Amino acid sequence: MVKNRLKEIRMKEHMMSPGEFALYIGTDMQNYNNWESNRSKPKLELAMSIALKLNKRIEEIWYFE
Repeated sequence: MVKNRLKEIRMKEHMMSPGEFALYIGTDMQNYNNWESNRSKPKLELAMSIALKLNKRIEEIWYFE
């Protein structure tokens, strides 16, 4: 199963609310909540764009468990 570290990154590195972080990475609150809770995942192109915005490798955000 693919999981992510979005909440950890948001809280520890950016200290933003979920809504602020969603806007920062270029999505809406509903999509972000679904991603953070692992109910869905962004398409690969969007995931790569988010990784660039956060200055991280995609593997630092999404990982296999």
